[in-house]
Amino acid sequence: MKYKDEKPSSKPDKGFRALPTTILVVLLCGFSFYLGGIFCSEKNKYVAGNVQDLSKSVPSPKEVTVVPLHMKTVSFPECTIDYQDYTPCTDPRRWKKYGYHRLTFLERHCPPLFERKECLVPPPDGYKPPIRWPKSRNECWYRNVPYDWINKQKSNQNWLRKQGEKFLFPGGGTMFPHGVSAYVDLMQDLIPEMKDGTVRTAIDTGCGVASWGGDLLDHKILTVSLAPRDNHEAQVQFALERGIPAILGVISTQRLPFPSDSFDMAHCSRCLIPWTEFGGIYLLEIHRILRPGGFWVLSGPPVNYENRWRGWNTTVEEQKSDYEKLQELLTSMCFKMYAKKDDIAVWQKSSDTSCYNKLSEPDVYPPQCDDSIEPDAAWYTPLRPCVVVPGPKLKKSGLKSVKKWPERLHVAPERLSDVPGGSAGAFKHDDSKWKVRAKHYKKLLPPLGTTKIRNVMDMNTAYGGFAAAVIDDPLWVMNVVSSYAANTLPVVYDRGLIGTYHDWCEAFSTYPRTYDLLHLDGLFTAESHRCDIKYVLLEMDRILRPNGYAIIRESSYFVDSVATIAKGMRWGCRVEDTEYGVEKEKILVCQKKLWYSSNSSSS
Repeated sequence: MKYKDEKPSSKPDKGFRALPTTILVVLLCGFSFYLGGIFCSEKNKYVAGNVQDLSKSVPSPKEVTVVPLHMKTVSFPECTIDYQDYTPCTDPRRWKKYGYHRLTFLERHCPPLFERKECLVPPPDGYKPPIRWPKSRNECWYRNVPYDWINKQKSNQNWLRKQGEKFLFPGGGTMFPHGVSAYVDLMQDLIPEMKDGTVRTAIDTGCGVASWGGDLLDHKILTVSLAPRDNHEAQVQFALERGIPAILGVISTQRLPFPSDSFDMAHCSRCLIPWTEFGGIYLLEIHRILRPGGFWVLSGPPVNYENRWRGWNTTVEEQKSDYEKLQELLTSMCFKMYAKKDDIAVWQKSSDTSCYNKLSEPDVYPPQCDDSIEPDAAWYTPLRPCVVVPGPKLKKSGLKSVKKWPERLHVAPERLSDVPGGSAGAFKHDDSKWKVRAKHYKKLLPPLGTTKIRNVMDMNTAYGGFAAAVIDDPLWVMNVVSSYAANTLPVVYDRGLIGTYHDWCEAFSTYPRTYDLLHLDGLFTAESHRCDIKYVLLEMDRILRPNGYAIIRESSYFVDSVATIAKGMRWGCRVEDTEYGVEKEKILVCQKKLWYSSNSSSS
């Protein structure tokens, strides 16, 4: 045996081993070139003929099997008939628990978990499918909103009038007895920007039955009509029954659920908000949500006090003092008088930085808000007695800088840069994606795009892409951005769309039966770690109209469990593929059934 009688050499014989190694390397190189030649010569043939077979044998990452979440069969009982207009977070049954100072009892006060209802809110006796748009703007079924009080109190002001089985809406109001159209015409004479697409979004505080917002739709101005759940019973419910955008809310001690510098116009027509009290804190909130260069319109006390004071149960001296105080407050907040005629006065929020710079001087009221106060924080955020100064870096967010409608809808807003990962490219991609999705949705749900669907909510939008994709349809979209998600709502408003912040662990600020279509995209994937799916779906059932629809775009993981709960709510659902047919994501298309309460009275 080798090395048996002698030790092996520690240094190999170079002459003996170098030659075979060299030959081996040459042979390997030659063989690799040979294989490469075979591959290249057959490449086109291989790709053309066998790539489909290869894709079948090698699973795509998108086709990874998702083990779904299963849930036991559930069935929800009916709520008693006295819950037919139940608004959980603004429930009159709970008002006595909260203070009357500054009407704080009208703000959101949601019930604790152990008091949440796990029942289905019934419609009123005799409920009918709502009248379709645009006819609904002028009339609705009395049995759908059966409130005699508002009819008796406001019929003399032409708010509404009961006639047979219907409520009719003549278009009148406290400050426009000759009709809302004549009122808007006068306003347009004072504000020419309402005619050319400059003004696109508006908010109407103390909206009545939303006739102002309804008329502005003819002028391509989209209005959020705002009113509390007060002694008028159902201002917001009337608005939504008519097919006009509206939300429950009140300016009291907390900020309104909207970002700063968003609305192009704000309006108050004898809305009874004490603008000059509490240091003008309510005016400061209007200033916060109004875009630089935006307009604040006031009609009613103390405007035109010289001719109107006798009808206001006051003296001319008191009204004069009120008007002067209002002027002083508005000037101190960098508003300037823009126009005034008869009962209408218009102020414009300044875009001039020199005015805002003066607010940082000592002993100035109201002062400039410090940097610790986030301008867009608006979910249970207290009102602050300071001026939110428009950010100096946002040069293109002023009313005169934003593109006019409809061009602004598809232009990437400047505030996109404040969103993590936000860019013009991402915005364009999102815009294109939703055009494809909306087209697919219309195939799955043919009523979408017709007058069968008017009031729509996108429950967890990013940039308002879905709303933009259906902008030419006879509907409007309330875009909801989670209070826990990235702050994209300013982008929504900069596009000329409307929306609100919300936390889906709580009830939404609206009446039951107010939306025709609810759309969500991965909401349960994003929020199920915080919010119980069951309560979110029960809230969806509360606000969805009988015979209304839901498009639930979700991970396959949640689809079965959502469908199980939906069945327990008397919904009919079917599972559909997405536009790209991927297995990890599905679409549930659901319809809420119309049913009537078996309880004739409260228990």
